[in-house]
Amino acid sequence: MQHYMQTPDRSAPGGSVRVASASAIQDVVPLVEQALKAPVDEEEQVQLEDIALTAAIPVPPSAAPQPELLPDNPVTLAALEDEPITDLPTEEPAPSFGCDIGFEAQAVAAAMVKLTLNAPCLANERFTLHHNGMMFADATNAEGHAEISVPALNKAAIFIATFTSGASAVANTEVGTLEYYDRAVVQWSGPEGLQIHALEYEAGYEADGHVWAGAARDLASAAKGEGGFITRLGDAEAFNPMMAEIYTFPSGTALKEGMIRINLEAEVTEDNCNTDIEAQILQKSGTDRMAAKELVLAMPECDAVGDYLVLKNLFDDLNIARN
Repeated sequence: MQHYMQTPDRSAPGGSVRVASASAIQDVVPLVEQALKAPVDEEEQVQLEDIALTAAIPVPPSAAPQPELLPDNPVTLAALEDEPITDLPTEEPAPSFGCDIGFEAQAVAAAMVKLTLNAPCLANERFTLHHNGMMFADATNAEGHAEISVPALNKAAIFIATFTSGASAVANTEVGTLEYYDRAVVQWSGPEGLQIHALEYEAGYEADGHVWAGAARDLASAAKGEGGFITRLGDAEAFNPMMAEIYTFPSGTALKEGMIRINLEAEVTEDNCNTDIEAQILQKSGTDRMAAKELVLAMPECDAVGDYLVLKNLFDDLNIARN
């Protein structure tokens, strides 16, 4: 049985045309094929060809394809065997590199103080030593060690070592024998050039009583009351050198009485010629307070290299009287 449906046709007379349904097309296809084989007139042939063309159109399915249903059991994920991390590891503090400086002071003979400085983390480092107005610069060795003998200028002797990095250390000791010794100090910044010359008991230059850096003696002479000695402090080869020279005489234990004259000399060198040398004079006698003087020395032109300037009356002469 054939079924037809009406659809509007804006080009056909009467405004509509019959269009076969899908089931009707399927039913008529065999009949059309048979009719095309039979003899027909021209009009029928055209109609049959139209029907055959319509029948060749693919027939859509009665219902749209549907996706397959998912399984009834939901998909589950396997649990991790490791337990979840609840506490994060704490960050370890970075190691700190402190610099422990060992600094000791020990009073020894002739009112001297033995200083021992140990700073392993400050090897080959320049430091400045301060003591009761005296100041000079030295350096540690490759192990960060330095050992210096320094004339005390105060009975309650305090020493401060400061490094260019800002590190510092303090050492102190009691120097009970200081009252028996007189001391004359000259200190300056820059290359060498200043020297103390002591003429003991009216001695002349180059005589046995002429005490200077070239004939310095040692603390044994003072400890025995025989005469004075010279101590030179600082590293003249260091960067920005700071030097100090000290003359010590055992006024309280001297075996002889007499006059000690103290002069300051300046050697003209290629390093200091035609420059100004700034220096400071310090002098302490027994238990007296230390006296200080500032000095600016204008050095001669460089054609005077090798000459000496002799500066008298900068230090007070020592008048030694036996008790």
